[in-house]
Amino acid sequence: MPMTGDFDRALIELVTSDAPETLVEQTAALLAKWTEAREVFVELTTSLDADEPTRFWAAEGCDPVRVDAIRVAISRGIIAEALATGKAVVTASAMADPRFEERGSVREHGIEVVLCVPVGRTEPLGVLYLQGRRGHEAPVPFAPEVVARVERLARAIAPTAELMLRRDPQEADLAAHAVPGVVARSGVMREVLARLRLVAPIDVHVLLTGPSGTGKTLLANALHALSERRAQPFVNVNCAALPEALLENELFGAEPGAHSAVPRQGVRGKVEAAEGGTLFLDEVAELTLASQAKLLQLLQERTYYPLGGSTKRRADVRIVAATNADLEAALAERRFREDLYYRLRVFEVRVPSLAERAIDVAPLARHFCRAAAQRHGLAVQRLSPGAIRAIQTAEWPGNARELENRMESAVLHAHLRRAAVVEVRDVFPEAADGANDGPIETLQEATRRFQARHVLGALESTDWNVAEAARRLDVARSHLYTLIRTHDLKRR
Repeated sequence: MPMTGDFDRALIELVTSDAPETLVEQTAALLAKWTEAREVFVELTTSLDADEPTRFWAAEGCDPVRVDAIRVAISRGIIAEALATGKAVVTASAMADPRFEERGSVREHGIEVVLCVPVGRTEPLGVLYLQGRRGHEAPVPFAPEVVARVERLARAIAPTAELMLRRDPQEADLAAHAVPGVVARSGVMREVLARLRLVAPIDVHVLLTGPSGTGKTLLANALHALSERRAQPFVNVNCAALPEALLENELFGAEPGAHSAVPRQGVRGKVEAAEGGTLFLDEVAELTLASQAKLLQLLQERTYYPLGGSTKRRADVRIVAATNADLEAALAERRFREDLYYRLRVFEVRVPSLAERAIDVAPLARHFCRAAAQRHGLAVQRLSPGAIRAIQTAEWPGNARELENRMESAVLHAHLRRAAVVEVRDVFPEAADGANDGPIETLQEATRRFQARHVLGALESTDWNVAEAARRLDVARSHLYTLIRTHDLKRR
């Protein structure tokens, strides 16, 4: 049977399917490949309670007559049991199972070995139905690891299926992009959140890339909260903040006597602390080559050696790594291991800069303003319209982190003035101090300047791929060419 890593990669391709027909076909093919089922049937429907639901189905190893018989059984028998209870049905012989032995469809078709798993997180959307085992004449139930794999597949495709089959497109859009604690109005950021929601239930390592200050730690937390590991620890390690001499000690722990600073009971490492949960490695590009080798062993074998230890320890952790560095350049300069890079990059999500998601600046500022006021117990209520305009036209090279820090400072300035509204002078006190030094820029001039900077940022982030930049900006390609000419933008 193929390796587990291949199954993980296949799941990623599955959850990024763009149509329900493709989803059911790929799911059926994947089940046929990864189980010993003689017959595989997959069906999804818009609503099991509707008078005329739209159904999408696919089968492997079944002739048309057999498929029709299985589809009829959706409303009764084994499949009905799985849909009604929301739980998998596993049996070595349906004809000898007290739950089903009296069902007409079971006796009529002589059904023996069955595994039936419902799809849907809050309500049933369909089923994964496996019957019979290849290479086994006598009834032998599916192995526990096969049952676990099929259940995992059902959980993985449920969010994708729910988005595809919802009747209300607006509801589907909200569901696709709603991530607690994350503000996202822009298309590029909502695409990031949709990708994170889809990969969260799939237990693969994730690499977050993008400029510093874009919120990669927040997104890693959100990914953990959406995953099946959410009840277990989320452990954050900033690789850049640890001295090289302490890095392995911090990550993998140390046995008593490993070095002079180790206490009698030893040191518990972050890998052990994250057992069963998620280990977030921020600034992973800062790891030394020696630490990279140990991390590679952890990813490949799920084992590691504590510092000074001679016995392997097993680890059940999901790695989410983040970096603002150009890892491909680091590979070329041999500062980062190629094998580790590809292990980490099973699923990469690039987090855009604030310049690429300008529509998010105002709602983010309001969010940070409210959060700062609540954190400090202050009466500051909101940002003035002038402050919002100033924030939107300002440059934020430090991205969301800089904006958040600026909003906290602004709230404190407003509080010192005994004001309930944050004004421009609170957000940009340095500009207010020099307000009489020269003429004030008009709103039209500020808007043009912001537009030019924002468009140039989108073009540079896509290496001047005009079609991709237009998609991210949500404008027609012809309009983007007009903006390039209007602002006389040049490739640097």
